[in-house]
Amino acid sequence: MEILRKSLSARPITELMAVMGRKDRTKFRNQILRPMMDAGWIEMTIPDTPTSRKQRYRTTAAGRAVLATVE
Repeated sequence: MEILRKSLSARPITELMAVMGRKDRTKFRNQILRPMMDAGWIEMTIPDTPTSRKQRYRTTAAGRAVLATVE
């Protein structure tokens, strides 16, 4: 849930990794971000170029709904 809160405004992957205390970008993307993106809770700001250095992640409307029910 902390990632959803942090990504209410678009954030780079490094900031989201710091929230979780993770250092391995690939494992973080595969274990944390990808399942959240598959669930529709987080989206990429530049979906056409997922490996862009300017890529950011933000919470979707569905993610905000999840946050609202938890809080």
